Order: sequence, then structure tokens, then C-alpha cells
Amino acid sequence: MQTSANASRPKGSVWTDPKVRAWLFQILAIIAVVALGWFLFDNTQTNLDKRGITSGFSFLNNSAGFGIAQHLIEYTESDSYGRVFVIGLLNTLLVSGIGIVGATLLGFILGIARLSPNWLVSKLATVYIEIFRNIPPLLQIFFWYFAVMLAMPSPKQSLEFGSMFFINNRGLYMPSPSVTDAFTPFLIALLLTIVAIIFMVRWGRARFEKTGQPFPLLMVSLAMLVVIPGLTIALSGNPLTWQSPELKGFNFRGGWVMIPELIALTLALTIYTAAFIAEIVRSGIQAVSHGQTEAARSLGLPAGKILRLVVIPQSLRVIIPPLTSQYLNLAKNSSLAAGIGYPDMVSLFAGTVLNQTGQAIEVIAITMSVYLAISISISLFMNWYNKRIALIER
Repeated sequence: MQTSANASRPKGSVWTDPKVRAWLFQILAIIAVVALGWFLFDNTQTNLDKRGITSGFSFLNNSAGFGIAQHLIEYTESDSYGRVFVIGLLNTLLVSGIGIVGATLLGFILGIARLSPNWLVSKLATVYIEIFRNIPPLLQIFFWYFAVMLAMPSPKQSLEFGSMFFINNRGLYMPSPSVTDAFTPFLIALLLTIVAIIFMVRWGRARFEKTGQPFPLLMVSLAMLVVIPGLTIALSGNPLTWQSPELKGFNFRGGWVMIPELIALTLALTIYTAAFIAEIVRSGIQAVSHGQTEAARSLGLPAGKILRLVVIPQSLRVIIPPLTSQYLNLAKNSSLAAGIGYPDMVSLFAGTVLNQTGQAIEVIAITMSVYLAISISISLFMNWYNKRIALIER
């Protein structure tokens, strides 16, 4: 009787089937996205045709016709917009790279100082963190640029450091190296030394795991880096010659120069991001169990070695994930360079090139793709490093 009753029960509608509805909603969502994309594309193409703007990337081959204050590669006004793009990319990478390294070093120092038993050191670190992380980065950039760099003396009254470094309202001038014939053997010797050190480090670690006897890797590595390239210099000569900047007329000639915009932008981003990194480091150190520190003290390790060999390695697994976010923020905050005219991707390519060519879609798409690629590259590297230092459970 029960079987016949179930057989005679009417089946539900196909629209009440969860699987059918799930597929239906996904299909409708795809259709809506495609329709919206087609509408935007068609509307954009229509507006471009009305204004007589030709879409495409052929404009990158046209001559730029303007100068650039800072370029890491050779550039003249007759070069193409494509070369301008490369210069903007290199300038962005330069600021991001210097900022990440500087903010990491300063942030680690401040984070450790924040936990110092010395009352004055701890409070000074706290004051630094609370001040600089609560001031918008753009205002800090303005401060370093308008209130500091542009307030520097003129080139003739430059602040001089060792007759080699000069700083004024036009930037920081420093000696520049020139390669000699002895550079090739020096470079080969240096590379071979680095390879030898890598193999020595692996051997030393394997030896320690097998016998428990440590090997002075740091001292031996430093000695190799000094002795082997030093012998090469003694035999083949100096691999580099240095050209110092000289005041000629109203400005310095020769050497390298860091323009005021680069100095202000780098200082502001480094100081701002270091305040956040300091708190990340502090929280990571505090996440390490006190039992680890007490065990290290019971073995007679000094405070410096406890921090370097016990606390920091274990705290990295807590520090790295939020540290990645700060690196990404610094790379993206470099676009604030447009506020002071530093020739980065936004100011140079998405600004000047866009205004001259009118290729808004292509220029903005390229600029967005560059920042996306930089962010993804940083994330991939940091995720790889995070997995490398992760604790392996047995």
C-alpha cells in the first residue's frame, strides 16, 4: 500500500528542483554579464567614432615630444610613448623597491624598540607610530616636498657631505660609477664567491643537523666576500671609477642625482608604512610563547641571540601575511607621486601621455594592468616565502 501511494504521488515542478534553479540562475547571470559587457563595448565604440578617436595601441610608436625629469634609461624628446611607458614603469618600481626595503628595516627596528624594557626607547617608538600612521600619506609627501626639499638652499649654498655628496633644492647629488676593464674579472670572482657561499651554507646546515656542531657561516661568508674579490682587485685593478658631481655655473654636473620629488616620495612612503610594519612586528613577537624565550634563557643564550635565533624565526609566520598587505599598499600608494609631479606611471603615462594622445581607454587599461601585475608579483613572492617558513607538522 505504501509503495503504491508513493508511486501515485504527483512529482514536483521542474522549477522547484534546486539543481535546475542553480543552473538557471548561473546561466542568467552569465547572460547578464555578457549583455552588460557588450553594451559597454558598443557604447564606448560609438562614442569613440563620434569623436574621431581611433582605438588601438599604435599610438605607443608615436614620438612623445616632451622631456622627463628622471629616467633610468636613455631618453630624448623624440622617443616614443612606448619608451615613456617603460620609464614610468621603472620609476614606479624604483620608488616601490626603495620604499619596501626602507620601510621593512625601519619597521622591524621600531617594532622591536616598541617592546624594549627601556622606557624611553619604548615610548619614543610608540610616539613615532601613533603620529606617522595617523597622518595621511599625501600630506606627508607634501611636507617632505614643500617644507623640506624645496626649502633647501640653492646649489651654490648646497649642504656638503665629505666633498662627495651635495643636497640642495634641486636634489641630492652623489658620485656615479664607471666600469673599467677590470670589472669583468671582478664580477666573475664575486659571482663564484656567492655560489661557493650558497653551497657552504647548505653544507653547514646539513653538518649541524647531523652532528650538532655549528659552523661559523656568517664570519666565513663575510671573509670570503672580502678576500676573494679583494684579491681580484689587487691583481686586475679597480673595477670602478667614480665621477663626483661638480658645481658648474648654477648647477652641479656629473654624478648621480636624486630629484626632490623622488626623495620626498620615498621618505614619506617609507616613514608612513614603517609605522604599520612596526605594529605588525610587535604583534608577531608577542605571539611567540614566553616558554620559548624562557627555554632559550635557561640555555644561557644572550638576549640578542634569543631574539635573532628563537623569537624572530617563529614570529615570521605571524608577521608575513599582514606584511604582504603593507607591501601592496606601499606599491599602490606610490601613485600619489602625481601630487608632486614625480614621473611615475600615473603622473607620466596616465597623465601626460593620456592628455596628449586622448587614448583614455588604452592608457588607463595599461596603467591598471601594471599595478595589478606588480601587486600579484608581490603577493606570489610573499606567499611562496610564507610557505617556505611555515611550521611543518609531523
